[in-house]
Amino acid sequence: MSLNRSLIRMLLARQASGIPPEIRLKTRLQIADSIGIALAARRSLAMAQQVESALGAGASSGACSVLGSRQKLPPPQAAFANSALVHMLDYDDIHDAARLHPTAVTLPAALAAAELAQGTEAALVEAVALGSELMCRLGVMYSPTGEGPGSDWFLTQLFGYFGSCLTAGVMLRMTEDEIVAAFGLAYMQAAGGKEAGFGVGSTARSIYPAFAAMGGVQAALLARAGVTGPESALDGAAGLFRIYLGGEPNAASLKALLENAAWCLPDIEAKPWPSCRLSHPYVAAALAVRAQLPQAPIRRVLVAVNASAAKLCRPLDERRRPRTLQDAKYSIPFMVAFTLVQGKVDLATLNADTIADAKVLDLASRVEIAETLPDKPGHPAAEITVETEQGRTSSPKDLKLQMSAAGLRDKFFACLQHAGAGAAQTQALWQRLQQGDAGSVAAMLGTIPCNDR
Repeated sequence: MSLNRSLIRMLLARQASGIPPEIRLKTRLQIADSIGIALAARRSLAMAQQVESALGAGASSGACSVLGSRQKLPPPQAAFANSALVHMLDYDDIHDAARLHPTAVTLPAALAAAELAQGTEAALVEAVALGSELMCRLGVMYSPTGEGPGSDWFLTQLFGYFGSCLTAGVMLRMTEDEIVAAFGLAYMQAAGGKEAGFGVGSTARSIYPAFAAMGGVQAALLARAGVTGPESALDGAAGLFRIYLGGEPNAASLKALLENAAWCLPDIEAKPWPSCRLSHPYVAAALAVRAQLPQAPIRRVLVAVNASAAKLCRPLDERRRPRTLQDAKYSIPFMVAFTLVQGKVDLATLNADTIADAKVLDLASRVEIAETLPDKPGHPAAEITVETEQGRTSSPKDLKLQMSAAGLRDKFFACLQHAGAGAAQTQALWQRLQQGDAGSVAAMLGTIPCNDR
């Protein structure tokens, strides 16, 4: 049996046996978090309109909704638009060990397929859970660091083609054979090189998951219509593992991928700050240091990084003075300086005007980087030391980045406020997203505020 089929059969069996209540609850929180972020992005970023304009070119109508918009697009394009919105602020959830953003891919795929299939909210939750679990399992199998297999790929995008494909297939109630065929078609589109992140000056880094969301939906629709892709897409002679990841995983990795009875999904974390996850330990460390600093000018800032975080520090001069907001959020030197100056990192403070802030740029010029920390999967254990005329202040160890359910709810309300929604409307939407099960996805989408500008 091909690995494609074995993996799909295992996940469909989980659906058949019933998604555990705690997984459904976790998935609902992820869905709400993603919708809130998308609405905030659509209201505040010019790029949201750029993406919508591009996707709508030549399309007179469509069947699927764009979050926060009155525009309708064909399913693959709607999946792209919504995925771009979810990731555009760099605020979406992440699995740290897998180093990928699952819901930014799987939710948009599920929404597009649900409107075609007239799906229910309960089915939406199941489809998102299964697609996200697939992406996380593939990511955990590699658990990338700064070097080695997976380190030069946006795994959100590379594995997202398959996560989106499975999600759409489940939502469309496709058979095992149809989803296997769709996996092959998803593989024929697979991409995701990290140059959009390693390079500077590009705004497209903020929308890379959208290509996977669109491709997976397109693959599912093609397979549903009868087109068959190669069943050996993952483990074939020219399959994903050999061509993209340097060779097949070992027996232990494959066993963990297919036979692990536990779910990977519970380890997905909501982001507390709208910036690259690898910068988060440094934001936390900078906030902790700032609270201890004496009232004295800062002479210099010493930042210790590992091989993974070092990639967010090169080229140093350009990382200190980012040209785009996307570059700023992907820069450890800039995010450290920004946090020390502002003392707060949120949608109101970290915006397009940030990159011209003279105080931040001045301090960023005095941020020095030392690649001295050991590399490991997940986020680095950040170390920051700030020198003033009165001495040195260093960050504490073991800073926590996890958000509670209450913190996630507060984030949702802040995102909706940023999007211009009223308190009553926000409360009603939150309750719908957490409690709705019998209703249709179309009805749920009808309760989402439109913030066309």
